[in-house]
Amino acid sequence: MSVKSRIESRLTEALSPERLEVINESHMHAGHQPGFTGAGETHMRIRVESAQFSGASRVARHRMVNELVKDEFDAGLHALAIETAAPGEPVRW
Repeated sequence: MSVKSRIESRLTEALSPERLEVINESHMHAGHQPGFTGAGETHMRIRVESAQFSGASRVARHRMVNELVKDEFDAGLHALAIETAAPGEPVRW
């Protein structure tokens, strides 16, 4: 199973999102480190809208998401961008 699939599965199970996007942005970071070609699943962006975020601060929301995907960092995930929203909140995505 891919990193993207595992993240989608964990977030779907825990947050019951109304909207979820997990985007592999690894290719955008090619050349940032010696020998890094941008291949693989090392840099991901998560966009998630869930009622679980209602009333939670931005920091609390990010902590929720980070806790759910922490195993992926041990498995090689290098960077994670997180965009969260509760239903009805304005988003740029």
